[in-house]
Amino acid sequence: MRIAGWGRRSEAPEVGFSFNGRDLRGREGEPLSAALLANDIHLVGRSFKYHRPRGILTAGSEEPNALVTVGDGGPSQEPNLRATTLRLYDGLEAHSQNCWPSVGFDAMAINDLAAPFLGAGFYYKTFMWPAAFWEKIYEPIIRRAAGLGALSGAPDDAIYEKAYGFCDLLVIGAGPAGLMTALTAARSGADVILCDEDSQPGGRLLSERQTINGLAAHEWVAETVAELDSMDNVRRMARTTVTGVYDQGTYGALETGVAGSGQRARSCFWRLVAKRAILATGALERPVAFANNDRPGIMMAGAVRSYLNRWGVAPGERITVFANNDDAHRTARDLVAAGVHVAALIDSRHDAPQSDEFRVIRGAQVCDAAGRRRLESLTLQSVSGEEKLQTDCLAMSGGWNPTLHLTCHLNGRPRWQRNRACFVPEPGAVPGLEAAGACRGRFSTAAAVQDGLEMAARALEALGKRAASVDLPECEDTPYRITPLWSVPGRGRAWVDFQNDVTVKDIRQAAGENFRSVEHMKRYTTQGMATDQGKSSNVVALAVLAEAMDRSIPETGTTTFRPPYVPVPIGALGAGAQDQGFAPRRLLTSHAIAEDLGAHMMEVGLWYRASYFPKPGETNWRQSCDREVGYVRKAVGVADVSTLGKIDIQGPDAAQLLNYVYANGFAKLKPGRVRYGLMLREDGFVMDDGTTACLAPNHYVMTTTTAAAGQVMAHLEFVTQVLRPDWDVRINSVTEQWAQFSIAGPKARVLLQELLGDAFVAADWPFMACGEIALGDITARLFRISFSGEEAYELAVPARYGESLFGELLRRAEGLGGGAYGLEALNVLRIEKGFLTHAEINGTATLHDLGFGGMLKSGNSCVGREMALREGLTDKTRMRLVGIRPSGAVQQLTAGAHLFDPQDSVERVHDQGYVTSVCYSPTLGHMIGLALIKDGPDRIGDPIRMVDHTAGLDTLCEIVEPVFFDPEGERARD
Repeated sequence: MRIAGWGRRSEAPEVGFSFNGRDLRGREGEPLSAALLANDIHLVGRSFKYHRPRGILTAGSEEPNALVTVGDGGPSQEPNLRATTLRLYDGLEAHSQNCWPSVGFDAMAINDLAAPFLGAGFYYKTFMWPAAFWEKIYEPIIRRAAGLGALSGAPDDAIYEKAYGFCDLLVIGAGPAGLMTALTAARSGADVILCDEDSQPGGRLLSERQTINGLAAHEWVAETVAELDSMDNVRRMARTTVTGVYDQGTYGALETGVAGSGQRARSCFWRLVAKRAILATGALERPVAFANNDRPGIMMAGAVRSYLNRWGVAPGERITVFANNDDAHRTARDLVAAGVHVAALIDSRHDAPQSDEFRVIRGAQVCDAAGRRRLESLTLQSVSGEEKLQTDCLAMSGGWNPTLHLTCHLNGRPRWQRNRACFVPEPGAVPGLEAAGACRGRFSTAAAVQDGLEMAARALEALGKRAASVDLPECEDTPYRITPLWSVPGRGRAWVDFQNDVTVKDIRQAAGENFRSVEHMKRYTTQGMATDQGKSSNVVALAVLAEAMDRSIPETGTTTFRPPYVPVPIGALGAGAQDQGFAPRRLLTSHAIAEDLGAHMMEVGLWYRASYFPKPGETNWRQSCDREVGYVRKAVGVADVSTLGKIDIQGPDAAQLLNYVYANGFAKLKPGRVRYGLMLREDGFVMDDGTTACLAPNHYVMTTTTAAAGQVMAHLEFVTQVLRPDWDVRINSVTEQWAQFSIAGPKARVLLQELLGDAFVAADWPFMACGEIALGDITARLFRISFSGEEAYELAVPARYGESLFGELLRRAEGLGGGAYGLEALNVLRIEKGFLTHAEINGTATLHDLGFGGMLKSGNSCVGREMALREGLTDKTRMRLVGIRPSGAVQQLTAGAHLFDPQDSVERVHDQGYVTSVCYSPTLGHMIGLALIKDGPDRIGDPIRMVDHTAGLDTLCEIVEPVFFDPEGERARD
């Protein structure tokens, strides 16, 4: 029910929404749970296993019960949203889930009657036999029953975003500690990002009757937030949950929006990078396990206080409080101040404080609750016996658990604090992250504010900044005292995990069946799984397990905390990753010119490259390809090779790095020279090939194949960060920064002399030379390397000049009887020379297979060396690289076809190898190919049979040397 004059959004406009088809009214921006309670709706869902009635338990992201589906079967349908964090907007349609035909009458509730047979681990014991039943009976039934909410199956049309943020100090949580931290740091000039998962700052622990600096607590919060919002160096991010901690000060955060009428809520996934961070996420209240403690109407005491103070909603007319700590007394006082009847405050401690405002029953415990769809009464037990108490809402509190999850995401473990009966963060568990306030066990407001001030000063000192003078606020507060109470003996089932239907009995059964490790217990009982990940149940479960094994809670330990802290939509993680967002079109600087020339484009590692450039009268691609090959062999051809990976490597240990990642030696490579190299994986197989140029002492540019550019970059990062972190070397991908063009053919030298003038002296550029060269006012790079077997050069300029240079190169090439050539011609040229691509470097080939086994004889210690020298990888009977050409009546070859000895039948056991690459060679006048054949180099001149069942080909071929054209390489070196 609504309480007039209470709540901080009483001025918010009313909006219409529906729940389970019932039209209702609520205040815009308040959580759906508050609107439901205001409309006296307490039954909102059903539990996972037994389908027991479930109501709203909490007021935040730890909610295990009140999960709803938004939308009605269309693309916008989204399941498993917490009613406690789903903000109300006009037109919202929400439905209960995990129930049929309705939440009020759920046919699957029959499972509750079968509870004696469905205890912990029942599925491990029940569905193992008969084995034949699993596929036809058990599995279909389990799959239909599994899960909570369901997706519609329609494509998701929601709008998701991704963003990046950088700051000096990241403050996680906008409670009193977080606000004090952010204010201190901001006044000191630090760039601050303040994230809070709630829509309103201030935290959920503040009481309406509490004062800070003589102001009501929420007024002090409003003043502090107003000052922060006025500062240019502060970004305050509401409705933003930091979901995970990663290396080097990187944090993942999910920002959710409040949609307008007719729209879905959007979310944005942030990657935040902070020099320092303060965790001020507060604490989560834990329940007490007693018989039937899952009835709708039983809530956490802090949640009851939050709904009252924030949203002006009382979840009952006759409310009872049950606690073992002083904090819950604040809830009772606030309820009385709002005019709500408090039936009693039941405190399990014999020394609990008394009150003149409401009845306090000391030394008593709630042992049972009655009322299936809504709480009706409680049974109390004390030394005086049992007592019945009529009530429609129970506010229970078993104490507070610091929200320390983020401090454990890098494999940290919390430590037990006995006087607070809770786990607290281990200092230093995450480099650069400190905890402050309730999330490190400082549960009083005064202590939390002081903590925030001190942690801000420490962070500023680490940042090299002097802390500004900030007065510590005076807080009217109550010390936090607690006597642990985890469960109460009773006649019914006492629930620990509300979402997964795990009871005290289940945990004790797990311990009795020797599932005593906390991780084993979790999986055997399913405690702490699904969407809430045990936020409210973990510590109670650990305490019950510890008691069952006669051990202490610290000895029992905790489960592993992993990101994300709250569920993150896959759409948010991959925001924009649809169509071109998933596979972006990477266009070369020459793309527009190539299109104007009518080039046929093909996708190569997301790059769009010209396959061939047709001329008028050419009716098929082969005619264009043959002509372009002729340009290179007889005149000059120009190709855009900018897609080749280019990695800049600098530092005193750059040469050592190259020597370590390449199979052949690079330590003696001098400035102005280029060397070809092959790179191995750690298992000894070839990863990639390419050239590396030494531009200056300790400065190299590595060139990779287009396909392996990302893989090689990742490999270099691994080597420098993991294998040899002691080396002083820096690597950077510069593929997009340079446009690079191949100029190949007998007239390549003439073209360069015309283009570069006196800057180019041919004698200064022998084969495999490199260096900078002046191209007008531009400093370009020139490399004398060849992938065609002809005299060739590659000219690189900053990418902004690429289009202009390509046009100029084409104009001059055409004047010399040449022109542009594409990938088809490039493939023909390289096969004629026996050069490799990833058709041969396919992940299964070794240096020995490709004819480069001698590279390892130098004794160079490199990645993969020892594995490459294994006997099995150097066996001469392995498939090794050779050339093939047709020798029979059928003159056609196909890549991928398998090879057999002519006398053998075409069966797998007789397979001799396969064809890796083929082309028609206009230079030689027939088809040629490269192949991997068993003991290939020793079979030169032998016949071999090529069979391709798909193409219907059966061709007799001859095994030849893999280099078909200019085997001595004189044309490239002259």
